[in-house]
Amino acid sequence: MGTSADDAAAEFHDFFERHYAELARLAHLLTGEADAADDLAADALLALWHRWDRVRTARHPAAYARGVVANLARSRIRSAVRERRRIALFWDRRPEHTDDPDIPAVVDVQGALRRLPFRKRACVVLRHAFDLSERETADTLGISVGTVKSQTSKGMARLEQLLGSRTAASQLVGGRK
Repeated sequence: MGTSADDAAAEFHDFFERHYAELARLAHLLTGEADAADDLAADALLALWHRWDRVRTARHPAAYARGVVANLARSRIRSAVRERRRIALFWDRRPEHTDDPDIPAVVDVQGALRRLPFRKRACVVLRHAFDLSERETADTLGISVGTVKSQTSKGMARLEQLLGSRTAASQLVGGRK
């Protein structure tokens, strides 16, 4: 039994030596991040090692390994996109100067937004203040398009209740009345 484990370890070591550079290059081309490439290749090979009994009997182990790298790269890219969009929520992207802003209405809208549950607030802000599509909002928040639609609708309805009119809610889109 020890020989079989030794054989598997030797096979994996050989596989690692032959394919690590290729997998790292693939990761680099997929993500555009040289620093992340080595980490992704190493993570992929670690995942392969944990499943080595299945991988070594696969028809094309190198193709399987490339698929693992591609999936890890896709996850990394999605995470980075979500993180950038989350950060965007917290930074004001409006122009520095607005002619005659309606300060009380802006304060009212901000207060009303704070009263919404996070998911409704995030949907309303991303859709109306950042003008993201339903799909972009769903991807940013990691939820379905249907959830974005319902949460945005319910959030806007609640804002109208809190603010008393749609006119005040229009402050979300940059101070227009």
